[in-house]
Amino acid sequence: MKIEIKIDNSCKEPKLIILTDKVTKEVNSVIKKLSEDVPQVITGIKDEKIEVLEQDDLIRIYASSGKVFAVTDNGEYTLRIRLYEIEERLNPHQFVRISNSEIINLKKVDNFDLSFTGTICVNLSNRTTTYASRRYVAKIKKILGV
Repeated sequence: MKIEIKIDNSCKEPKLIILTDKVTKEVNSVIKKLSEDVPQVITGIKDEKIEVLEQDDLIRIYASSGKVFAVTDNGEYTLRIRLYEIEERLNPHQFVRISNSEIINLKKVDNFDLSFTGTICVNLSNRTTTYASRRYVAKIKKILGV
């Protein structure tokens, strides 16, 4: 996607024009991102205190027993938001869903072990090992360029 910015001193209000031959997933994604007013802040609860969690500090976010948890180097936090809602707030170039119940931070991955048939073993920076479900293997390999 190309981005072009034109400075016009007579323009009193910013105006965004999307020029395309057809409406694609990428175009719809841009429109959605630009039109949403959802705060990009993620908060977690730990020891009965609410803390703002920085995206760069997140290692993994997962759902278990009907709850959603975020793991950082400072510990595990309970989140009061659904996994799909968190996924919408996260940087798509930094985070990837590896199963229906887990999202990982690519910057916190030590390595991907592709030797398992049909799945990918993911070793994270906090010494946690998790697995990508078969459904997401192709997407992850594409991101990795494999």
